[in-house]
Amino acid sequence: MPHRTDPMLLAPSPYLPFWHVLTRLGEAQALLPLAAMAMAGLWACKRQRLVVRRWVTGFVLVFGLTLLSKVAFMGWELGIASWDFTGFSGHAVCASAIFPLLAWLGLQAVRSARLRALGLCVALGLAALIAYSRLPVGAHSVSEALLGFDLGAAVALFALWEARPGTDGETSVRVLRRSAGLSVLMVALLFAAPWIAPPPRTHQWVTTLSLALSGREHPYTRHEMHRRAAGLVAWAQTSAAATPAH
Repeated sequence: MPHRTDPMLLAPSPYLPFWHVLTRLGEAQALLPLAAMAMAGLWACKRQRLVVRRWVTGFVLVFGLTLLSKVAFMGWELGIASWDFTGFSGHAVCASAIFPLLAWLGLQAVRSARLRALGLCVALGLAALIAYSRLPVGAHSVSEALLGFDLGAAVALFALWEARPGTDGETSVRVLRRSAGLSVLMVALLFAAPWIAPPPRTHQWVTTLSLALSGREHPYTRHEMHRRAAGLVAWAQTSAAATPAH
């Protein structure tokens, strides 16, 4: 993950305190337990079990890809300088994958298809704001935040494709009430997280893993990637100028 002083990132925003609070809503330490609660609530309804299975499959693959991209850059400098890309934003991935799942749990009792679609759009809109917040806080570039959001949204779309709300049988009322209660609890926990959750240590863990696998003492940085890319461009231009024309 880049440092806030990285010149390749956007200039600090005058609303930085707001973005710092908002960006914490995308932390895995807060969202993963809420996702587990949502899956438990959805699993209680047989009609929603396919949603859960699809979401778990997609999220595991995307989360693994996100981790791999970070390890590959910090350990081996496998990034894309022209895109200013050093790894997918984990906050953007988690927010865009998990928020629609949380919203879907709360939308089980909503009969209107338009209102359900609106609810999912609001969830994705909040996830998009969290993805954007990674820019003003100096944590990621545009490509990293945008591609991370796209990955997470793809998980949500895969899980909810052709999904239908509601339950079957005598347990419908009980399950719907449980879903509504869980939704209220999760919203409260989510918005309390920036003030009650400890600072995340995921970046330190990923850095440690990258160094252990690559054998390096220090991780590669965004600045090094761009400096090396600029050097290669200068070398290519010098070589082309020195090559005699035929």
